[in-house]
Amino acid sequence: MPLVSIIIPCYNQGQFLSESIGSVLDSDFNDYEIIVVDDGSTDPATIALLEQLDYSKTRLIRQENRGLAAARNRGIAEAKGTYILPLDADDRIGPQYLSTAGKVLTADPDLGIVYCRAEKFGAESGPWRLPRFSHLRMALGNVIFCSALFRRQDWQIVGGYDERLRRGWEDWDFWLSLLDLGRKVRCLDLVGFYYRKQAASMAASMDWRLKAELHSLMLTRHRRAVGRYGVLIAPLLELYYRCAATRPYQAVKKGMGR
Repeated sequence: MPLVSIIIPCYNQGQFLSESIGSVLDSDFNDYEIIVVDDGSTDPATIALLEQLDYSKTRLIRQENRGLAAARNRGIAEAKGTYILPLDADDRIGPQYLSTAGKVLTADPDLGIVYCRAEKFGAESGPWRLPRFSHLRMALGNVIFCSALFRRQDWQIVGGYDERLRRGWEDWDFWLSLLDLGRKVRCLDLVGFYYRKQAASMAASMDWRLKAELHSLMLTRHRRAVGRYGVLIAPLLELYYRCAATRPYQAVKKGMGR
Protein backbone atom coordinates (compact mmCIF):
# COMPACT_ATOMS: atom_id res chain seq x y z
CA MET A 1 0.00 0.00 0.00
CA PRO A 2 1.52 3.36 -0.99
CA LEU A 3 1.70 6.13 1.57
CA VAL A 4 0.70 8.88 -0.89
CA SER A 5 -1.65 8.80 -3.87
CA ILE A 6 -1.16 11.60 -6.41
CA ILE A 7 -4.38 12.34 -8.29
CA ILE A 8 -3.97 14.07 -11.67
CA PRO A 9 -7.20 14.99 -13.49
CA CYS A 10 -6.63 15.60 -17.19
CA TYR A 11 -9.03 17.29 -19.58
CA ASN A 12 -7.42 18.22 -22.91
CA GLN A 13 -4.07 19.06 -21.27
CA GLY A 14 -1.97 16.27 -22.68
CA GLN A 15 0.80 18.65 -23.76
CA PHE A 16 1.62 19.34 -20.10
CA LEU A 17 1.07 15.90 -18.58
CA SER A 18 4.62 14.60 -19.00
CA GLU A 19 5.94 17.55 -16.98
CA SER A 20 3.42 16.98 -14.21
CA ILE A 21 4.06 13.25 -13.93
CA GLY A 22 7.79 13.77 -14.39
CA SER A 23 7.94 16.09 -11.40
CA VAL A 24 6.50 13.31 -9.23
CA LEU A 25 8.88 10.71 -10.64
CA ASP A 26 11.78 13.03 -9.80
CA SER A 27 10.83 13.10 -6.11
CA ASP A 28 13.25 11.97 -3.41
CA PHE A 29 10.35 9.83 -2.17
CA ASN A 30 9.21 6.52 -3.65
CA ASP A 31 6.23 5.38 -1.57
CA TYR A 32 3.51 6.69 -3.88
CA GLU A 33 1.15 5.89 -6.72
CA ILE A 34 0.00 8.19 -9.53
CA ILE A 35 -3.59 8.06 -10.77
CA VAL A 36 -4.39 10.00 -13.93
CA VAL A 37 -8.11 10.62 -14.44
CA ASP A 38 -9.11 11.37 -18.01
CA ASP A 39 -12.20 13.53 -17.55
CA GLY A 40 -13.66 12.90 -21.00
CA SER A 41 -10.94 14.58 -23.05
CA THR A 42 -11.92 15.49 -26.62
CA ASP A 43 -8.57 16.73 -27.90
CA PRO A 44 -7.14 14.09 -30.30
CA ALA A 45 -3.55 14.70 -29.18
CA THR A 46 -4.48 14.25 -25.52
CA ILE A 47 -6.49 11.11 -26.26
CA ALA A 48 -3.58 9.62 -28.21
CA LEU A 49 -1.12 10.44 -25.43
CA LEU A 50 -3.34 8.90 -22.76
CA GLU A 51 -3.76 5.72 -24.79
CA GLN A 52 0.02 5.29 -24.71
CA LEU A 53 0.49 6.36 -21.09
CA ASP A 54 3.38 4.34 -19.70
CA TYR A 55 5.01 5.74 -16.57
CA SER A 56 6.25 3.98 -13.46
CA LYS A 57 3.66 3.61 -10.67
CA THR A 58 1.05 5.29 -12.86
CA ARG A 59 -2.38 4.11 -13.90
CA LEU A 60 -5.17 5.65 -15.94
CA ILE A 61 -8.88 5.93 -15.19
CA ARG A 62 -11.34 7.20 -17.78
CA GLN A 63 -14.77 8.75 -17.30
CA GLU A 64 -17.22 10.98 -19.13
CA ASN A 65 -16.64 14.69 -18.62
CA ARG A 66 -17.99 15.57 -15.17
CA GLY A 67 -15.71 18.38 -14.04
CA LEU A 68 -12.61 18.77 -11.90
CA ALA A 69 -14.20 17.94 -8.54
CA ALA A 70 -15.73 14.74 -9.90
CA ALA A 71 -12.44 13.71 -11.51
CA ARG A 72 -10.59 14.18 -8.22
CA ASN A 73 -13.25 12.26 -6.32
CA ARG A 74 -13.07 9.39 -8.80
CA GLY A 75 -9.30 9.20 -8.50
CA ILE A 76 -9.35 9.34 -4.71
CA ALA A 77 -12.05 6.67 -4.55
CA GLU A 78 -9.71 4.38 -6.51
CA ALA A 79 -6.64 5.39 -4.50
CA LYS A 80 -4.85 3.14 -2.03
CA GLY A 81 -2.71 5.76 -0.27
CA THR A 82 -3.11 7.01 3.28
CA TYR A 83 -2.48 10.58 2.10
CA ILE A 84 -3.74 12.31 -1.02
CA LEU A 85 -2.09 14.95 -3.19
CA PRO A 86 -4.24 16.49 -5.94
CA LEU A 87 -2.07 17.75 -8.80
CA ASP A 88 -3.44 19.49 -11.89
CA ALA A 89 -2.12 18.21 -15.20
CA ASP A 90 -0.36 21.48 -16.03
CA ASP A 91 1.37 22.00 -12.65
CA ARG A 92 4.47 20.51 -11.03
CA ILE A 93 5.82 19.65 -7.59
CA GLY A 94 9.32 19.92 -6.15
CA PRO A 95 11.48 16.89 -5.28
CA GLN A 96 11.18 17.24 -1.48
CA TYR A 97 7.49 18.04 -1.20
CA LEU A 98 6.11 14.51 -0.81
CA SER A 99 8.75 13.28 1.64
CA THR A 100 8.57 16.36 3.86
CA ALA A 101 4.78 16.61 3.91
CA GLY A 102 4.42 12.89 4.52
CA LYS A 103 6.68 13.06 7.57
CA VAL A 104 4.84 15.93 9.23
CA LEU A 105 1.42 14.36 8.59
CA THR A 106 2.58 11.08 10.10
CA ALA A 107 4.06 12.83 13.12
CA ASP A 108 0.90 14.78 14.02
CA PRO A 109 -2.48 12.97 13.86
CA ASP A 110 -4.34 16.26 14.36
CA LEU A 111 -2.80 17.77 11.24
CA GLY A 112 -5.19 17.73 8.31
CA ILE A 113 -3.72 19.95 5.58
CA VAL A 114 -0.05 20.35 4.66
CA TYR A 115 1.07 22.69 1.91
CA CYS A 116 4.18 24.72 1.13
CA ARG A 117 5.52 27.85 -0.53
CA ALA A 118 4.90 28.07 -4.25
CA GLU A 119 6.19 29.68 -7.41
CA LYS A 120 4.44 30.62 -10.65
CA PHE A 121 5.59 29.86 -14.15
CA GLY A 122 4.09 30.30 -17.59
CA ALA A 123 2.28 33.61 -18.26
CA GLU A 124 3.79 34.92 -14.98
CA SER A 125 6.83 33.84 -13.02
CA GLY A 126 8.21 34.30 -9.53
CA PRO A 127 7.03 33.54 -6.00
CA TRP A 128 3.31 33.04 -5.48
CA ARG A 129 2.82 35.24 -2.42
CA LEU A 130 -0.31 33.83 -0.84
CA PRO A 131 -1.37 35.32 2.51
CA ARG A 132 -0.36 33.31 5.56
CA PHE A 133 -3.06 30.88 6.68
CA SER A 134 -5.54 31.91 9.35
CA HIS A 135 -9.24 31.25 9.88
CA LEU A 136 -9.97 34.91 9.20
CA ARG A 137 -8.12 34.81 5.88
CA MET A 138 -9.90 31.59 4.92
CA ALA A 139 -13.19 33.38 5.55
CA LEU A 140 -12.10 36.18 3.21
CA GLY A 141 -10.92 33.82 0.47
CA ASN A 142 -8.90 30.71 -0.24
CA VAL A 143 -5.21 30.96 0.71
CA ILE A 144 -4.34 27.27 0.19
CA PHE A 145 -3.65 26.13 -3.37
CA CYS A 146 -5.17 22.91 -4.71
CA SER A 147 -2.05 20.75 -4.31
CA ALA A 148 -1.91 20.33 -0.55
CA LEU A 149 -1.65 16.92 1.11
CA PHE A 150 -4.50 15.62 3.25
CA ARG A 151 -5.71 12.35 4.73
CA ARG A 152 -7.86 10.09 2.58
CA GLN A 153 -9.88 9.25 5.69
CA ASP A 154 -10.82 12.92 6.10
CA TRP A 155 -11.91 13.05 2.45
CA GLN A 156 -14.27 10.18 3.22
CA ILE A 157 -15.63 11.86 6.35
CA VAL A 158 -16.55 15.14 4.60
CA GLY A 159 -17.91 13.42 1.49
CA GLY A 160 -15.17 14.54 -0.91
CA TYR A 161 -15.13 17.55 -3.19
CA ASP A 162 -18.51 19.10 -3.99
CA GLU A 163 -19.16 18.10 -7.61
CA ARG A 164 -21.79 20.81 -8.00
CA LEU A 165 -19.07 23.48 -7.93
CA ARG A 166 -18.15 23.15 -11.60
CA ARG A 167 -17.47 26.88 -12.01
CA GLY A 168 -14.64 26.88 -9.47
CA TRP A 169 -13.83 27.31 -5.76
CA GLU A 170 -14.16 23.58 -5.09
CA ASP A 171 -10.73 23.66 -3.41
CA TRP A 172 -11.73 26.42 -1.00
CA ASP A 173 -14.93 24.56 -0.13
CA PHE A 174 -13.00 21.34 0.51
CA TRP A 175 -10.38 22.98 2.74
CA LEU A 176 -13.15 24.63 4.76
CA SER A 177 -14.78 21.21 5.15
CA LEU A 178 -11.56 19.86 6.69
CA LEU A 179 -11.35 22.90 8.96
CA ASP A 180 -14.93 22.17 10.05
CA LEU A 181 -13.54 18.89 11.42
CA GLY A 182 -11.11 20.85 13.56
CA ARG A 183 -8.04 19.77 11.60
CA LYS A 184 -4.84 21.78 11.85
CA VAL A 185 -2.96 23.33 8.94
CA ARG A 186 0.76 23.62 8.31
CA CYS A 187 2.68 25.44 5.59
CA LEU A 188 6.14 23.98 4.97
CA ASP A 189 9.08 26.33 4.65
CA LEU A 190 10.11 25.06 1.23
CA VAL A 191 9.12 25.76 -2.35
CA GLY A 192 7.43 22.52 -3.33
CA PHE A 193 4.68 23.55 -5.75
CA TYR A 194 4.93 25.17 -9.17
CA TYR A 195 1.74 26.71 -10.53
CA ARG A 196 1.38 27.24 -14.25
CA LYS A 197 -0.14 30.68 -14.67
CA GLN A 198 -2.50 30.84 -17.62
CA ALA A 199 -3.47 34.03 -19.42
CA ALA A 200 -7.01 33.66 -18.05
CA SER A 201 -8.56 31.67 -15.20
CA MET A 202 -11.98 30.30 -14.35
CA ALA A 203 -12.26 32.51 -11.27
CA ALA A 204 -11.32 35.62 -13.23
CA SER A 205 -14.09 34.97 -15.74
CA MET A 206 -16.82 34.70 -13.10
CA ASP A 207 -19.50 37.35 -12.97
CA TRP A 208 -19.31 39.37 -9.76
CA ARG A 209 -22.80 38.20 -8.78
CA LEU A 210 -21.72 34.56 -9.00
CA LYS A 211 -18.63 35.29 -6.91
CA ALA A 212 -20.74 36.93 -4.20
CA GLU A 213 -23.22 34.05 -4.30
CA LEU A 214 -20.50 31.39 -3.99
CA HIS A 215 -18.70 33.26 -1.24
CA SER A 216 -21.94 33.54 0.71
CA LEU A 217 -22.41 29.79 0.27
CA MET A 218 -18.95 29.14 1.73
CA LEU A 219 -19.67 31.24 4.81
CA THR A 220 -23.07 29.66 5.35
CA ARG A 221 -21.93 26.09 4.78
CA HIS A 222 -18.80 26.26 6.92
CA ARG A 223 -19.84 28.13 10.04
CA ARG A 224 -17.45 26.20 12.28
CA ALA A 225 -14.43 26.91 10.08
CA VAL A 226 -15.05 30.63 9.61
CA GLY A 227 -16.57 31.29 13.05
CA ARG A 228 -17.66 34.84 13.83
CA TYR A 229 -15.79 36.15 10.79
CA GLY A 230 -18.51 34.86 8.52
CA VAL A 231 -21.15 36.94 10.29
CA LEU A 232 -19.03 40.07 9.88
CA ILE A 233 -18.11 39.47 6.25
CA ALA A 234 -21.42 38.25 4.79
CA PRO A 235 -23.24 41.63 4.62
CA LEU A 236 -20.35 43.18 2.65
CA LEU A 237 -19.96 40.56 -0.07
CA GLU A 238 -22.23 42.02 -2.74
CA LEU A 239 -20.73 45.49 -2.34
CA TYR A 240 -17.18 44.13 -2.38
CA TYR A 241 -17.53 42.06 -5.53
CA ARG A 242 -19.52 44.71 -7.35
CA CYS A 243 -16.79 47.27 -6.66
CA ALA A 244 -14.03 44.76 -7.40
CA ALA A 245 -15.54 44.07 -10.82
CA THR A 246 -14.55 47.58 -11.87
CA ARG A 247 -10.88 46.93 -11.05
CA PRO A 248 -8.37 44.59 -12.69
CA TYR A 249 -8.57 41.05 -11.35
CA GLN A 250 -4.89 41.21 -10.42
CA ALA A 251 -5.71 43.82 -7.81
CA VAL A 252 -8.80 42.01 -6.53
CA LYS A 253 -7.11 38.69 -5.85
CA LYS A 254 -4.82 40.23 -3.23
CA GLY A 255 -7.78 40.86 -0.98
CA MET A 256 -9.48 37.53 -1.50
CA GLY A 257 -6.46 35.23 -1.64
CA ARG A 258 -7.33 33.97 -5.15
